[in-house]
Amino acid sequence: MHLHILGICGTFMGGLALIARAAGHRVTGCDAGVYPPMSTQLTEQGIDLIEGFGADQLALRPDLFVIGNVVTRGNPLMEAILDAGLPYTSGPQWLGEHVLAGRHVLAIAGTHGKTTTTAMLAWILDQAGLAPSFLVGGVPQDFGMSARLGTTPAPAAAGRNVFAIEADEYDTAFFDKRSKFVHYRARTVVLNNLEYDHADIFPDLAAIETQFHHLVRTVPMSGRIIAPTHTPAIDRVLARGCWSDTVAFGADGDWQAGAEQDDGAFDVALRGSAVGTVRWALSGAHNRMNALAAIAAADHVGVSPADATAALSRFAGVKRRMELRGTVADIRVYDDFAHHPTAIETTVAGLRRRMPAGRILAVLEPRSNTMKLGAMKAQLPASLQQADRVFCFGATDGKQALGWSAADALAPLGSKAQVFSDLQALVAAVSADAAPGDHVLVMSNGGFGGVHDKLLAALASRFDGRFAQGGSQTVGAADATGAAGSGPHAASSAKGPTP
Repeated sequence: MHLHILGICGTFMGGLALIARAAGHRVTGCDAGVYPPMSTQLTEQGIDLIEGFGADQLALRPDLFVIGNVVTRGNPLMEAILDAGLPYTSGPQWLGEHVLAGRHVLAIAGTHGKTTTTAMLAWILDQAGLAPSFLVGGVPQDFGMSARLGTTPAPAAAGRNVFAIEADEYDTAFFDKRSKFVHYRARTVVLNNLEYDHADIFPDLAAIETQFHHLVRTVPMSGRIIAPTHTPAIDRVLARGCWSDTVAFGADGDWQAGAEQDDGAFDVALRGSAVGTVRWALSGAHNRMNALAAIAAADHVGVSPADATAALSRFAGVKRRMELRGTVADIRVYDDFAHHPTAIETTVAGLRRRMPAGRILAVLEPRSNTMKLGAMKAQLPASLQQADRVFCFGATDGKQALGWSAADALAPLGSKAQVFSDLQALVAAVSADAAPGDHVLVMSNGGFGGVHDKLLAALASRFDGRFAQGGSQTVGAADATGAAGSGPHAASSAKGPTP
């Protein structure tokens, strides 16, 4: 079958393309702003990419058009497809019907931590010999790719045809306003947490709770729902009806994590009995909860807690989750996907715990649709309290323009916060302020105009070109967010509005 994917450079749609190609389909695709890293990943797999959404792409005559949620009415190619009466479907629906059917799907849902928890789970399953398929909204360092169609399971794992997937609550397509995850028909579901987000499509938290309830309704009685304790929104979701086995994690839950030790290690207990210890480089209560959820999910497909904790002790993390991008003159520059105030606060706090010496210079781009609408602006000052300096970029025109004043919103932080509408001015200010021993923490769910490389170059110029360390390394306080993608286009394709 020939599939032509609209919006192929979004993290979800790009991952779907890789899986479809591995399944033997011919895959082509188009998007606006086709560029690395997703374009490189796709072309390496023999997937032809077309720039833009021209109606002339009908001449490709694919068997099916697969529509990403970045595509809206008025898109010239979509309008041509509709006018010609050609077959089309959404990415989640195609995946559910043609790939996930017949597999044991383990779905990780929640406002925060989806990406890291899914990556943890995929790694546990892989190390246990289950040869999992996976689709993650980021790039796990251990795999180097965001999606994989697993090989035939090892004999010891016969019948365990497992697929770990990040289960996003964002809507499916312009013609299907249900959350993506209702298409997955999961047998194991993690409801990691639940807060208000996606203000562009959900009017309030209750509306998101309804979508999570729809997910619960798709889980069979033989399935399992794994949920945190002391989480009112999740409690309300389950109180609306639950027909499956439930397992709790966190304080007073079936699965519990011990206190974080000085080296980041922690013990894991199941119903009061010690079952293993995780010894890793990550830190923070959120990551211990992510780990518990992944261990509990793996347990449902027969992976022992001892094997799961041992696998997590070798877990390398996820790109763009507290990823060290480089060091100049003992000034470290990190990249993190945090964009929701809760994630920002947790990320800053995790870095502070892991690196108690030196100042934290927080560099923030409030870029998500929710942040651009200003729905969370009042929470920003509190989320940044533990940073020593705050540099915020707020575009004043174009697609990324804020609909509110970042300077007014951050006024409670006083003189330690500065707001810029010019990226080069922001880079110059951060570079001038930074001193040896500082930690520059860049937070955005987009590419942020390549600010990381610009900062490293400016610092190298200021300190006589002494670029001490570069490359990619995950440290300490990883993903509090779990949002999808890498790069400005990947984020918009994965999370874009679908009116």
